[in-house]
Amino acid sequence: QVQLVESGGGSVQPGGSLRLSCAAPASLSNIYRMGWYRRTPGKYREMVASILTGDKTTYAEFAKGRFTISRDYAKNMVYLQMNTLKSEDTAIYYCGVELEGSAFYNYWGQGIQVTVSS
Repeated sequence: QVQLVESGGGSVQPGGSLRLSCAAPASLSNIYRMGWYRRTPGKYREMVASILTGDKTTYAEFAKGRFTISRDYAKNMVYLQMNTLKSEDTAIYYCGVELEGSAFYNYWGQGIQVTVSS
């Protein structure tokens, strides 16, 4: 059972920042892509950002210019720095891992709550 562990969520005022972290097992060596998705109330899960091995990144339109995704290859971790947060960023954020040769995310974290409210 592969477990991804997310941390760094919480509550913040509009305009504030949060940094999410996600740790994949050290034994997982064939990672192709790591990414963040989110689910807002009443909506389906949507992509926030992803990063390939080699650091090619992709962002949703709403994340461009505000969010930054990064990876620590030595620690098998992925981060999401979120700045200038808005109330509509309130959601449960999920970390995902896609393995080499796969066409989809193979593993997901349990999700972490981010609440942006004054």
